[in-house]
Amino acid sequence: MASIKPSLAKGTRDFSPVEMDKRNHIYNTLKTIFRKFGYAEIQTPSFENLSTLTGKYGDEGDKLIFKILNSGDYLSKAPEDLLGSKNSTSLISHISEKALRYDLTVPFARYVVMHQNDIALPFKRFQIQPVWRADRPQRGRYREFYQCDVDVVGSSSLLNEAEFILIYNEALVELGLKDFNIKLNNRKVLSGIAEVVGKPGLIVDMTVAIDKLDKIGLEGVNKELLERGFTQDDLEVLKPIIELGGSNEEKLSSMREVLSSSEIGMKGIAEIEEVFDYVRKFGRGDLLEKIVEVDITLARGLNYYTGCIFEVKTNEVQMGSIGGGGRYDDLTGMFGLKDLTGVGVSFGADRIFDVLEELNLFPTEGSARTKLLIVNFDSNLESYTLPLLYQIREAGIAVELYPSAVKLKKQMGYADSKGIPFVLLVGVEEVESGQLSLKDMKTGEQQKVSIEELIEKLK
Repeated sequence: MASIKPSLAKGTRDFSPVEMDKRNHIYNTLKTIFRKFGYAEIQTPSFENLSTLTGKYGDEGDKLIFKILNSGDYLSKAPEDLLGSKNSTSLISHISEKALRYDLTVPFARYVVMHQNDIALPFKRFQIQPVWRADRPQRGRYREFYQCDVDVVGSSSLLNEAEFILIYNEALVELGLKDFNIKLNNRKVLSGIAEVVGKPGLIVDMTVAIDKLDKIGLEGVNKELLERGFTQDDLEVLKPIIELGGSNEEKLSSMREVLSSSEIGMKGIAEIEEVFDYVRKFGRGDLLEKIVEVDITLARGLNYYTGCIFEVKTNEVQMGSIGGGGRYDDLTGMFGLKDLTGVGVSFGADRIFDVLEELNLFPTEGSARTKLLIVNFDSNLESYTLPLLYQIREAGIAVELYPSAVKLKKQMGYADSKGIPFVLLVGVEEVESGQLSLKDMKTGEQQKVSIEELIEKLK
């Protein structure tokens, strides 16, 4: 049988031990902070019923769902008249009942509805798992990637939004980032702007255009707005809003004047101010001056959100957003459980990885990596070192005994290749004296230690 050349499926990646150390550093940092704020971890299956996912992401999203063929003779139940058809879409419901998870949000909504009698509201959960999208692979875009979501459902309190600002700040500072912005807007403010302009029906068109301000500039935005049904007079009203500058207080003050005739717009401003008030009560008013930025052009999947909207960007590396989210008022309505409000944010783990890599912010030593290699001289000495190996592991230290008595140079090379910081040499002399030879692989220094001293040093 001819050998098959190994290859990866397009849009997927292998992760080496070094990469996994780094990825786990991100995940463990986030998990620790999420738990500190009262969030508990859940996991949902890699695949869901196709009916659970279909129709939740729009037509384009539906096309990107990875469908799973039914097991067995999956064509046997398909209608005869469809088998000759070249239109695979009409066949899907007959040959596929399952699909890979497209995101963590819809499975979370399904989870809440199915477990509504078992969970206490408000329900605070986080989830870090892979998702799959049949997208065209390109730099920074994969078909399999991880999402890190943290949500609370069953609470309308804006204390939750304020805590997400604290969570973002603490997590990114803990990961080593020094210069980033948490951008904040409110869907109601955007609705108010569309109302004041007299085009409430064109809110989506307006925000899609305004959202591109960074990329195409004011002139480009105006051109697109005209193409989407706005008039020159509308543009005059919108211009000062789009170009809104100054501090957060100055922006909110200007918006209060512009939106004074819009009840929904004024409610959006009041919600932003309430979030800021909570942040100040936490004693973190400094974040509102340095890190949090009111951005009226921020839209983020507008149809989905109903209140505050977040987006996080780093200023240290050229990179898109590294996080975002917002308030949604009827997440579980798609599964029949109406009026359950929620708010959630996500961290872009892959982008954060790239940022930390570029800025060289990962710890130099992986927390779970082997700290000590015991050299294997021969089978007699191996009998002496095995109880030592057990004792060191019992103390919670990652240690290995080289599995065979090969040349010392090869064993030292193994320690080097794995980045093991210390090597223990246990020869006849060490057995007789009880003093073991510990070599620091970085400095080359060697010292004599008892087993107790060794454990203390490595701890």
